[in-house]
Amino acid sequence: MEAVALSGLALALALALPSVALENGLARTPPMGWMSWERFRCNVDCQADPHNCISEQLFFEMADRLAEDGWRELGYEYINMDDCWSAKQRDAAGQLVPDPKRFPSGIKALADYVHARGLKLGIYGDLGVFTCGGYPGTTLENVKQDAQTFAAWGVDMLKLDGCYSSAEEQAKGYPEMARALNATGRPIVYSCSWPAYQGGLPPKVNYTILAEICNLWRNYDDIQDSWESVLSIVDWFFTNQDVLQPAAGPGHWNDPDMLIIGNFGLSFEQSRSQMALWTVMAAPLLMSTDLRTISPSAKEILQNRLMIQINQDPLGIQGRRIVKEKSHIEVFLRPLSRAASALVFFSRRTDMPFRYTTSLAKLHFPEDAVYEVQDVYVGKIVGALRTADNFSVVINPSGVVMWYLRPMALPVQPWHVARQQAPGEGFHPALL
Repeated sequence: MEAVALSGLALALALALPSVALENGLARTPPMGWMSWERFRCNVDCQADPHNCISEQLFFEMADRLAEDGWRELGYEYINMDDCWSAKQRDAAGQLVPDPKRFPSGIKALADYVHARGLKLGIYGDLGVFTCGGYPGTTLENVKQDAQTFAAWGVDMLKLDGCYSSAEEQAKGYPEMARALNATGRPIVYSCSWPAYQGGLPPKVNYTILAEICNLWRNYDDIQDSWESVLSIVDWFFTNQDVLQPAAGPGHWNDPDMLIIGNFGLSFEQSRSQMALWTVMAAPLLMSTDLRTISPSAKEILQNRLMIQINQDPLGIQGRRIVKEKSHIEVFLRPLSRAASALVFFSRRTDMPFRYTTSLAKLHFPEDAVYEVQDVYVGKIVGALRTADNFSVVINPSGVVMWYLRPMALPVQPWHVARQQAPGEGFHPALL
């Protein structure tokens, strides 16, 4: 009963308040940038660990890296603060304030520094009494004030978490913050953690309404620095793809959480797999790693131009898993603009490289088409491939082979992708 009542409350809000729709014109492609949480967490001990604690210095240095090391030009433009940036109490006027020792210059100065480097600043709040880390939260009576504070500081994105808040407070507060951000007149991308606190699925989560309120949303658990964590996220998102895939599109994205490439928990193959699978999901690309010390191999994965082009495809169609073999090989397809497609061949095997043989016909590509195939990681053109031709790919354990397919010749009767697809075989490459 509670789930039905909450869904009804959200519906009533949406019907009674047509202005709830964001229509802020932002995040037309998945946001890209850097976020502090997974790598640096709530490390506030700047005496013992000044190099890695949550402080203005950390964000100054990461902004320098984004601006100077080739990230910004590729689209990585957001520097996002997560939890533990604020003082433990609001000030006398009831305003949120940064910790004075760790952020002595203030958030406005940090935003100015970030903007001067052609970047944008994201900040973190929580729709509850406290943030998840125990810092002051944004209760319903503070929503307008905090939105105005963030806008006055020059913030460009807000992640609003949901610790220490009830389902009823979330149903009121998340739409209320959307209105409050719009009312500031400043363009602020709005990331909601609302669905993650309601189990991520209907009937408790109404994705039609969510897409009108938030630019992106966290649906599921926080990512940890492990392959097990990455797989649990992949499993949940693709098990539930019939619900999640139609919800994504320009201005409103599913967020499977941060990229952990460059940290400690993933092998080289697993790092390539996370990047490819997040790209097929049309996921935000928010890195959480130390850009000051990142390895060349991790940087190469994250700065792959063709990968980023696919992730940022203007159609904004989220991909789907279309094949799940008994051999522990899975195939994912994302339709792209100009009748192109991305294919990911993913191995869950743990023994040795596996030779997987299939054809584009078996993957439901249209008959009598011919595609130019480019290997996204190797970079080279594999060759021309007809729909009927059999081909083989060799996939390393826990690794991927990713292809970008451009049509060279199309059938007379092009097929069209509907955004809200029937599951399974109804999902085809886009021929628009």
